[in-house]
This record gives sequence, C-alpha cells and structure tokens, in this order.
Amino acid sequence: MPDLTQAWAFLEQSDPVASAGEVLAAIERVAAEINARLSESYPMVLVVMGGAVVFAGQLLPRLRFPLDFDYIHASRYGTATQGGGIEWRVSPSDAVRGRTILVVDDILDGGETLSAVRQQLLARGANEVYNAVLVEKILEREKPIKADFVGLHIPDRFVFGCGMDAKGYWRNLPEIRAIKGT
Repeated sequence: MPDLTQAWAFLEQSDPVASAGEVLAAIERVAAEINARLSESYPMVLVVMGGAVVFAGQLLPRLRFPLDFDYIHASRYGTATQGGGIEWRVSPSDAVRGRTILVVDDILDGGETLSAVRQQLLARGANEVYNAVLVEKILEREKPIKADFVGLHIPDRFVFGCGMDAKGYWRNLPEIRAIKGT
C-alpha cells in the first residue's frame, strides 16, 4: 500500500526547478528541432518506460512526420534514488534493424542507461540512433553519451515530476521539482 504521508512529504520538502510553462516551452522547442532534423527519415520512436511516458505524450503530437512507435523498458533506479545496474524489462525488438531510431527518455543523468540503450540498438542493427531527453543534469564529470535533443539543463539534484518519480511518487506533476538538500 502506498504511503500517502511520504508522498506529500516529498512534495513539501522540495523546491521548484522548472515550472509547467518552462517544461512546455522546452518540449515545443525540442519538437521543432526534431522536426527539422528527422522529418525525412521515417524514424522509429522508442520511448523508455516508465519515466519518459509524460514527455513522449506531449512530444509525439508535435512531431509532424510519419513515424513508427514502440517502447523499451530499461532502468537503473527502480524505487531507489541512486542508480544501480541496468535492468532490461523490455528489450528493443528486431524491428530496429536498418532503421533510424529516436530514443525518447525523461532524463540524462550519468548517461549509463542511455548509453546502454544506444549500444543495444546498434547491436541489433539500427542505422542511426538519436536521443531526446526532457532534462539533462549538469554534472562535473564527462558522460558516456550526449543527447541530440535536450529540453532543459538542470542542476545535479534529485528531481521528480513530468514522468520522473520520487520513490514512485509524483510522476504526474506538470512541473519539475528537486528534493531539498540534494
């Protein structure tokens, strides 16, 4: 049974990072960039579940070209606040072979998950792999991958909202918030 007290405590002990308006403006800008770059390629869009579902739901209607849609499920977090090993719940299908792929994810943090997704797609025969993330954390260290399309750059804090969760809570927030002290 979910702990509603803990859920409300996360919200009360957080600071705003990006308003709902700032998030929406970032999604519109990313969609325009993707339209300009991929409109002639008939890509397959792969959404990384579950965090990217909110971003994808707002991004896809703004893409004005034909595409195929599917999802994958790779995670390093689960209900933890720090990443572990990659857990593949749903791997990419062989339909990626010979295709241009656009991976849509919620966050580019350390880059391990997105890098593993890219490697898996190329190993399965994808021709090109592009990455779109709603947010990218600004880190002091170099990441193993760079996103091609980034909505917002955010500080290195534990964030939630817009599909990202705090121990399973608050994916449904239209804004992005960070837990105080992180």
